[in-house]
Amino acid sequence: MATVAFHTLGCKVNHYETEAIWQLFKQESYERVDFEAISDVYVINTCTVTNTGDKKSRQVIRRAVRKNPDAVICVTGCYAQTSPAEIMAIPGVDIVVGTQDRIKMLDYIEQFKKERQPINGVGNIMKSRVYEELDVPSFTDRTRASLKIQEGCNNFCTFCIIPWARGLMRSRDPKEVIHQAQQLVDAGYKEIVLTGIHTGGYGEDMKDYNLAALLHDLEAKVKGLKRLRISSIEASQITDEVIEVIKHSNIIVRHLHIPIQSGSNTVLKRMRRKYTMEFFAERLERLKEVLPGLAVTSDVIVGFPGETEEEFMETYNFIKEHKFSELHVFPYSKRTGTPAARMEDQVDEEVKNERVHRLITLSDQLAKEYASQFENDVLEVIPEEEYKEESNSGLYVGYTDNYLKVVLPATEDMVGKIVKVKITKAGYPYNEGQFVRVVGDTPVKEELFMEEEAAI
Repeated sequence: MATVAFHTLGCKVNHYETEAIWQLFKQESYERVDFEAISDVYVINTCTVTNTGDKKSRQVIRRAVRKNPDAVICVTGCYAQTSPAEIMAIPGVDIVVGTQDRIKMLDYIEQFKKERQPINGVGNIMKSRVYEELDVPSFTDRTRASLKIQEGCNNFCTFCIIPWARGLMRSRDPKEVIHQAQQLVDAGYKEIVLTGIHTGGYGEDMKDYNLAALLHDLEAKVKGLKRLRISSIEASQITDEVIEVIKHSNIIVRHLHIPIQSGSNTVLKRMRRKYTMEFFAERLERLKEVLPGLAVTSDVIVGFPGETEEEFMETYNFIKEHKFSELHVFPYSKRTGTPAARMEDQVDEEVKNERVHRLITLSDQLAKEYASQFENDVLEVIPEEEYKEESNSGLYVGYTDNYLKVVLPATEDMVGKIVKVKITKAGYPYNEGQFVRVVGDTPVKEELFMEEEAAI
């Protein structure tokens, strides 16, 4: 039996697509092995979001070539799309496929075995107008299922290469989204995370259908879905209609990841972002009205070209005032080929790092404050895996709907189920909890169950 090994770099979409590519190999009776093992085929799914992404991708490709010089080496993903010639020039690379036509990968492998000639299967992504269907009925990870609903982005922010790697916005057919969501629920998943390159833009290329309609239909038509999470949504895409759907939903979680990138209008303009801070603030207020206890996480770029101390402080104060629950902080790094990389006034590395540290300290403080509101509350948690820091301790880690990470004593059979947990000690990055009962089953710990009823 032929074997295949995968290595994925980069974002959740890449991880989703690796699973989809694995399904194609599985149908051809391949066996999946670890990337560190000797395999007949290696598939490297690359990232190009930063220059470092390119470099890491090249390192992983070379590692695969060294592992088994006789293997078929297939490279796919964003770096493959933007720089196929660079990848073809790496000795040992046999097949390059970009961010479309992944479905052809197995045919290319057969062709390569016959002809022994390297194949460049990368086309012009900017001409692609149709969403490429890639089905993932279940995941290697068995607790949270991603569901990709769209591809590409029309924004062209000045720091970002992704439209060139992924092409323009294309939405997945809503019937396919609903069909796959049902498949995932039937496979036992309680939570689905909607994902994409520009997830909140879903439907912008459709007539009479949009993200709000999709959210509504997923809840109405998918039987047994307990939690629906949006992986990321731009402030400009949080329409009144989306807020209305969230308000009436029983399954959309109290957590939204809304990338801010900067809290300064002047920086946002240089970034070519499509909102002002006044608009962002107004959306946050509306959301917190309809979803009390909402966790808002975000991405921030620090040290964008020309960022002054005043502009940085605008970002800092905005985040502090609006009490984000956690930040992903990135020092700006030049991405070759983007307008921002050519801007004057590049910020000094030391200044960038110092600002990054200030924001991370703020993020830690805000995360602790956010979690502390829920101490002694009973929340629903889906245990995901054993707590790595103490093996064999009987402790497991899972997430609440509002994205608090909870460590609790649990058993293997609780993994992937929704359980009620009392938060005994709030903290960050972990909260401590005590199992109360499985949702929908009979109470397990009677005395705790009574306590919970009293608390409610």
